[in-house]
Amino acid sequence: MDESTPLFAIAVAAELAGMHPQTLRQYDRLGLVSPTRTAGQSRRYSMRDVVQLREIARLGAEGLNLEGIRRILDLENENRALRARVRELETALADELLAKPGRRVFAAGSEGEVVTLRAGTRAQKANQLVVWRPLRRS
Repeated sequence: MDESTPLFAIAVAAELAGMHPQTLRQYDRLGLVSPTRTAGQSRRYSMRDVVQLREIARLGAEGLNLEGIRRILDLENENRALRARVRELETALADELLAKPGRRVFAAGSEGEVVTLRAGTRAQKANQLVVWRPLRRS
């Protein structure tokens, strides 16, 4: 189980958040907190939902209206998702670098293309002579 596992019925979540169950229903309707539903359509709140309810109460006590609170929560949730995605990408990059050491070394080929080299190797040089003559303007 983790913080997003839906465990608490509405009465228990309301008690943990220090709110009335009707307030939780209103917040659900407004989209401030979205608990999961059982097969019988009763709400089940996770610990993350309870923490979010407490945050709503704190922000409301500071004078923010519900629309302002909703926008803050949306941004915080987006931030959390983006941080998780960054962690995923960092892990994937680290795994890729460990699986293929030396793949980040590169050189320019004779035609201007990018040539990937193994670490510790050198690009082969062409021994061709190129003559350049500027065009004469008449």
